Amino acid sequence: YGRYQDAMLTGNATLWHSLIAPALNIGLLTPLEVIDGALDKYESGEAPLNSVEGFIRQILGWREYIRGMYWHTMPGLRDANAFEAENTLPKFFWTDEKSGLHCLDQSIDEVLQTGYANHIQRLMVIGNYCLLTGIEPRQVSEWFWSAFVDAADWVQLPNVHGMALAADPTFTTKPYAASASYINKMSDYCGDCQYNHKERSGPNACPFNYQFWDFMLQHREKLSKNPRLGMLYRTADKWGDHEQGAIRECAKTYRANLPGPWAELSTFPPESEWGG
Repeated sequence: YGRYQDAMLTGNATLWHSLIAPALNIGLLTPLEVIDGALDKYESGEAPLNSVEGFIRQILGWREYIRGMYWHTMPGLRDANAFEAENTLPKFFWTDEKSGLHCLDQSIDEVLQTGYANHIQRLMVIGNYCLLTGIEPRQVSEWFWSAFVDAADWVQLPNVHGMALAADPTFTTKPYAASASYINKMSDYCGDCQYNHKERSGPNACPFNYQFWDFMLQHREKLSKNPRLGMLYRTADKWGDHEQGAIRECAKTYRANLPGPWAELSTFPPESEWGG
């Protein structure tokens, strides 16, 4: 952990992750027990500082922050949709049909087989894809709620709506949107993909690339004042109207041809029938 906590590897869903989220989320383990155990490993010299610090920060920092934010933002969080996303979750999230993106297919397959994916697969592959393609947040959230073994509502909803989809802007200072460059740096996925992770437009370009830049251009009025994003807009402006137009046309065509909707295949009950 620590050095490799954000890594992704084909055929290995768990890597250096602890797999204790289900036990934590239903109360079989307490956060203090887990933190004390990690500190014991550090003090005995069995775990380095960066691994222990990164691990404890996830438990004591992000996990507790998410729990507090859930109660602070509910019930409005459930219907939050800051980017007015309204596309339908594609069928390949539930079926044997493939997206053609190796990173996305690998991540979804592991979820459907095990009910688990590491946090970077959740955020920067699955969540990033849904953000960039404009999938309606409630549909994404219901998929996470249904597919993951650790998806307690107070954990899942703020992480999906607040973190992954930026549907509620109070969670982060900018959307966690990224092109294929990030996925290529953090994984071996791009090497086995039919798409070129370096191309921004055209039939061979990775959809993450033109979807990312289209998302940035589409929401420029809302995002361009963010100082963390200014450099991206300066880069896009250097390309000119022709290249920006090609990127936006690729993104539009891609979204128009997404297979769906998943709701036709799902047995997920309507909210009016939820218990509790």
